[in-house]
Amino acid sequence: MTSDSGMLKRIFKWMGALLAALLLIVAVFAVNAIWFKPFFINVFFERVFIELALEDPELLTTLRVLEPLGIDGHNARLTDVSPAATLAQNEKVVRDLATLRRYDRASLSGQTALSYDTLEDFLAGLVDGIPFTWHSYPVNQLFGVQSNLPEFMVSRHPLDSERGAEHYVARLEQFETKFSQLIEDLRLRESKGIIPPRFVVEKVLREMRGFIGAPVEENILYTHFADAVAGLQDVPEERAEELLAAVRSAIEGAVYAAYGELIAYFEALEPSAIGNHGVWALPDGDAYYDHRLRVSTTTDLSADEIHALGLREVARIQAEMDATLREQGYTEGSVAERMTALGGESRFLYPNTDAGREQILADFRVIIEEIDREMPAWFITLPKSAVEVVRVPEFRQEGAAGAYYTLPSLDGSRPGRFNVNLRNLKELPRYKMRTLAYHEAVPGHHLQTALQTELTGVPQFRRVLPFTAFSEGWGLYAERLAWEAGFQEDPFDNLGRLQDELFRAVRLVVDTGIHRMRWTREEAIAYMLDNSGLAETDVVAEIERYFVLPGQATAYKIGMIKILELRERARSALGEDFDIRQFHEVVLRNGDVPLTILEREVDSWIAALQASRA
Repeated sequence: MTSDSGMLKRIFKWMGALLAALLLIVAVFAVNAIWFKPFFINVFFERVFIELALEDPELLTTLRVLEPLGIDGHNARLTDVSPAATLAQNEKVVRDLATLRRYDRASLSGQTALSYDTLEDFLAGLVDGIPFTWHSYPVNQLFGVQSNLPEFMVSRHPLDSERGAEHYVARLEQFETKFSQLIEDLRLRESKGIIPPRFVVEKVLREMRGFIGAPVEENILYTHFADAVAGLQDVPEERAEELLAAVRSAIEGAVYAAYGELIAYFEALEPSAIGNHGVWALPDGDAYYDHRLRVSTTTDLSADEIHALGLREVARIQAEMDATLREQGYTEGSVAERMTALGGESRFLYPNTDAGREQILADFRVIIEEIDREMPAWFITLPKSAVEVVRVPEFRQEGAAGAYYTLPSLDGSRPGRFNVNLRNLKELPRYKMRTLAYHEAVPGHHLQTALQTELTGVPQFRRVLPFTAFSEGWGLYAERLAWEAGFQEDPFDNLGRLQDELFRAVRLVVDTGIHRMRWTREEAIAYMLDNSGLAETDVVAEIERYFVLPGQATAYKIGMIKILELRERARSALGEDFDIRQFHEVVLRNGDVPLTILEREVDSWIAALQASRA
């Protein structure tokens, strides 16, 4: 017994020492992973994503990566937009880039090397942009807290439980705090001479006054909540009434007060917004625009090169459209004039009524379902997530783009969304519907972005990181691919496709014209009207978009040109061994990447196939 007892004591002592050693090792790894350069680069990749997400509760709600773990407290908070938070984020990206570059890139291979290169490009772009931290316009007619936050609340905040409803109320009560942070940010920009164009001030004032001008019970924040709570089976009627009263009180108080303060700020700013100018008028404006072009296109193309490319593409596409128009009997006037006339023909228009709007949404769904069935012939991997067709909220439709896509949640609980702007159905003739659906949904943004969110075996940041030239280049390529697949055989549908490609070529001209060649708003509008044949309301909204998003619009055509260039390179090199499904797999299998990395991946695939034939 004594001997057994001593042995047990020694065993317990040894086990205790082992446990202590293991805890120490875990602690060392934890401290290293959290505060220093992690031993393993994949731990660093995840740390970058986790730190970013934890500082952005609205992003966490959008992605829904914590909800499957039973963690949802972030759904009761709003993201900090104060100058202090912005500066802290700048410091973080500088640290992250420095830490990343301490790893030995030469020792990495495969997906780990690709993750390194992708993250380095992204972080380097952010660091290069630090001198221009305050150069953008965080409140504008296209996006910003004043429009994005209500849309976020109605389209992304989860309202599938009583707890979600309570979180909704908590977020509404924080509107005043968030708007105060925003106004502090705006005042700092103003002190640095960063004042938006006059039309921006006028339009956001009109938008915000309209948003709070209706009774609370008619505000989208209230009506959306009321509809959602009415559908909750496990919430007693008395509790639902309490929640509705809390939402009404929060809107009457915190929400409307927040908008009142922001309206007052812009009313005071209005006399200082004396013109409609490109970013050349801002401090170091030319350098800022060069930076925006590099980040948007992920190339080193200069403004002059992009402008010249745009002029060439406009001429080429117009020549193709001219031939098709003549075949259909439209021979008089410029291409733009003939397309304008075409767009006014009643046979191509839906009634500009509520019934017309319901019908156009239904028809978009049919178009998507039709092409979706044929995608296995063109793609190896297809997304699991579905796509919905929804209307852009009316309160923000005036300044919003004609359409846009919202990515699905990472946990699969929320589908992707094709958002259609129905402010004026004359902007959506029937012959343009197919190419719009193909760009925003299938085989465009939804197919590409949903696949990215569903990537496995890669760091989390790879599932959400955006590169505009890649994603928008793919969207424009998808329009052409659908035509090649036989889904736009009607010559008028093909004219709609060509007009949209022309529209993207015109963007190269007007974006550089506004920000480098100092075109006025009116000159840019006139050029687009004279060359595109788009409705004037659509043209005005687009040109005003370029003023507040310098460089972004150039990414579409440049990305498309690169993807087509790589496809032709592969087809030429591989001959009969070229497989369009395999090519698409190579392009999409890594999610969004800079165009330089995409080119490297395609070239490696070509080389590997050629080597296997040798």
